Amino acid sequence: MKIAAGWKRGLLMLALCSASLAAYAEDQLTKVKKAGELVVGTEMQFAPFDFLENGQQAGFNKDLFAEVGKELGVKVRFIDLPWPSVLPGLEAGKFDMVGGPLTVTKARMERYTYTLPIADATDALLKRANDTSIKQSSDIAGKTVGAGKGSAQLDQLKSYVATLPKAPEIREYVDNNQAYADLAAGRIVAVANSMTNIAYVAKQRPETFAVVQPPFGAKVYFAYCLRKDADSKPLADAFNAALVKMNKDGRLAALQKKWFGVAMDVPSTMPSPNY
Repeated sequence: MKIAAGWKRGLLMLALCSASLAAYAEDQLTKVKKAGELVVGTEMQFAPFDFLENGQQAGFNKDLFAEVGKELGVKVRFIDLPWPSVLPGLEAGKFDMVGGPLTVTKARMERYTYTLPIADATDALLKRANDTSIKQSSDIAGKTVGAGKGSAQLDQLKSYVATLPKAPEIREYVDNNQAYADLAAGRIVAVANSMTNIAYVAKQRPETFAVVQPPFGAKVYFAYCLRKDADSKPLADAFNAALVKMNKDGRLAALQKKWFGVAMDVPSTMPSPNY
């Protein structure tokens, strides 16, 4: 009897250990495919990547993730959050990846796993179309400018203004649309954001806004990101394989033309960030 009881306990422990190992062996890609759903955290105030149109999501991200979802055989569900909450949400495991997208930086590469680049993210300034006092980026010296709170664009702006003879006041915005509204109202003279974003805004409202040329930022790219752990790597690899396929068959260029107005050359391997 004691021997039989011992065997039963041993088999029970073996079953529990096997279940634990099986659960542990499920990486993020396996979990996504089992659920049939890829959950993406984003901020829908970041046109042309993600924005609301008549209360519905629109933009480059929606279209691109739909194509990636087809390649992975899963549906895509977006969670809309204020940008300062997106990366903490990823780290807390509230979704599988971030579809911001994010600028690829050295500091973020140490903390997150990036996908391959999907667009140019070089920083530039948006000004009022009738403001003749801002002819080049350095003309913001001593004035008031805006940028997104917690954004890589804000970091680049801070580095740039440190080189000017008189640093401008920088206002930080949780919502890019609020920054553009303040710019249109004359409360600030410029907004720093990626060339991709502000070119889209200026194209939509040419009577109100204009892009300051040339860009002030270093050459950088946009990409999506995942948690930096072994479980997330298979999902990142599968996502990248889908991107490479879309780049080769022209789907990526078609989406870039649709939302940015021009196709962009993006590297097929992860570039080394400039900052």
